[in-house]
Amino acid sequence: MFDLDIRSLAAELLNISRERGITVATVESCTGGLVAGALTAISGSSSMVLGGLVTYSNEAKTVLAGVPAELIRQHGAVSEPVARAMAEGGRERLSSRLAVSVTGIAGPDGGSEAKPVGLVHFACANGARTLHREKRFGAKGRDEIRRLSVLEALDLLRGAALTIE
Repeated sequence: MFDLDIRSLAAELLNISRERGITVATVESCTGGLVAGALTAISGSSSMVLGGLVTYSNEAKTVLAGVPAELIRQHGAVSEPVARAMAEGGRERLSSRLAVSVTGIAGPDGGSEAKPVGLVHFACANGARTLHREKRFGAKGRDEIRRLSVLEALDLLRGAALTIE
């Protein structure tokens, strides 16, 4: 179901998490649960993956992940502040050591000059701090943007898992 790059990165992250006793959660918009799916495709993941929230709509971001509606109104769903709030809310609500969030515009519709197709914001929260990454993948097609987003989210989680105390 997932390509070798995704499976390898997911397995590496889960090995690091297992060795370090780190639990993981996901809060996903444009990837629609693919990050959680990639992690749970690996046998034995249930001891590290606590759950995933698919928060595709703005309302779901607010209800499920606790993102303030005003934050979404001010910055838009595809923004650094919302990505950070998604990760922090997911970590808190699922009681995990780490949570990653993904919010972006996978296309082919929905982009604008300010927020083009291929713009994706990622965040990873560990309770002490929240890391953020912004990627502009370009109009590579919906499937490729989502695939690249899964890889980026797993890489962000891996980096955070290696540095968490």
